[in-house]
Amino acid sequence: MSVCSNSSKRTVSRRAVLGAGIAVPWIIACGHPTSQEPRRLAAATENTTLGPGDLFRMEIVGEPDIPTEFQVAADGTVTFPYVHVMKVSGLEPQDVSQKVREALIEKKILTDPSVIVSVTEYRSKIVTVLGQVQKPGSFPLSPGMTLLQALSMAGGFTAIAQKSRVNLARVKDGKAKTVVVNVEAIYGGSEEDIYLQSGDRIYVHERVF
Repeated sequence: MSVCSNSSKRTVSRRAVLGAGIAVPWIIACGHPTSQEPRRLAAATENTTLGPGDLFRMEIVGEPDIPTEFQVAADGTVTFPYVHVMKVSGLEPQDVSQKVREALIEKKILTDPSVIVSVTEYRSKIVTVLGQVQKPGSFPLSPGMTLLQALSMAGGFTAIAQKSRVNLARVKDGKAKTVVVNVEAIYGGSEEDIYLQSGDRIYVHERVF
């Protein structure tokens, strides 16, 4: 007879068998928790600074003829009309707005411009999804992305995925931690979805048959 740990829940069932003289044993099953406490993972840190590959829009109010779509180069710079090359890697969108505004005024291009910068895609920030998903790989992190959204970007689970055992690894303050998440519980509404941060790694295990 197998013995369950004190912390496990026990369920006991007895199967009725027709026929005389047949002994029926008790069947002991050890239950497993449906959640691996994903909340013990450090809260996701939102990083909105620009980096190489990021796409953003820059609008100068009242200047419709100036290009609005830009991408940060590999060296962290962007070439703007009139302003020319500017280092933007590591800056917040509002910081880029201010620097462009100051440059336009300094070069006497505009006297009091209103510059609006908004990021459309953070390609410098990624999450990685591996294991039993349809399209494993690394994906751009969009603001507010959750675990379920990342799994969806990876094409969803394969037929042999163990949805109740998904590893989520995160580095916080230089320390790495991995928790096991029951995605079925998130689907069912008994657990909340988990917000992701740049560098998160997700691994979906294969079911044990």
